[in-house]
Amino acid sequence: MADIKVEHLHKEFGLGDDKVVALEDVNLEISGHVFVSIVGPSGCGKSTLLNIMSQIETPTSGIVSITQDNREALRGYVFQAARLLPWRTVMDNLLFVQDDPGDAATQERCQRYLDMVQLGDKTEKFPGELSGGMQQRVGIARAFSVEPDVLFMDEPFSHLDAITARTLRAELHEMWKATGKTIVFVTHDVGEAVELSNRIVVFSKGGTLEDDITIDLPFPRDPADEKVAVNKAAVLKKFEELDLVAT
Repeated sequence: MADIKVEHLHKEFGLGDDKVVALEDVNLEISGHVFVSIVGPSGCGKSTLLNIMSQIETPTSGIVSITQDNREALRGYVFQAARLLPWRTVMDNLLFVQDDPGDAATQERCQRYLDMVQLGDKTEKFPGELSGGMQQRVGIARAFSVEPDVLFMDEPFSHLDAITARTLRAELHEMWKATGKTIVFVTHDVGEAVELSNRIVVFSKGGTLEDDITIDLPFPRDPADEKVAVNKAAVLKKFEELDLVAT
């Protein structure tokens, strides 16, 4: 579990007349074993915020502090596409990101996470032999296998069919509960956010944080449950109030 503190975060791209403000004075705190989803219209800075928190990008100004027990937190990242190395087997893709790939304990840990995503019997397969959903499972197992304190996920299910995405959401949630990680999850799907999250952070175009909504429902959550539907409607109403288009 990590402690995330974002203070007066500002991010610009380009110069002069071509300057685009991606994030505007963002202040946000996330702490503990929580699942936080970031939602908003296309171009509102969701992925930019994730990339800055994960140190892929640097801010124009402002501070991002991510710690665990008074030390710098270890970060993990799951992309929209699995980004597996096609010439390496499933197991070798996990071992590639380890500090000690030859260690027996490391190999056992990688196997354990592959088991958790139902791919424990696919260790010697190559990515090209797997479906898109299976490849994304490998990507999730790889991110968990380095045992980060905080895991950033950028629309990891957006390219999958509805049935596969629903299955992976359930598996991800079981892993989150079992490992006690802090997860920050970007999605364009409000229903997905309500199904998975303790909190939903709403951004508007121009990179302004508009709301931070608590979802106080027990897990697991059935998308067809009336209370889930009511919470989804409440978040969508917030979009309407802010004149946002959920894309």
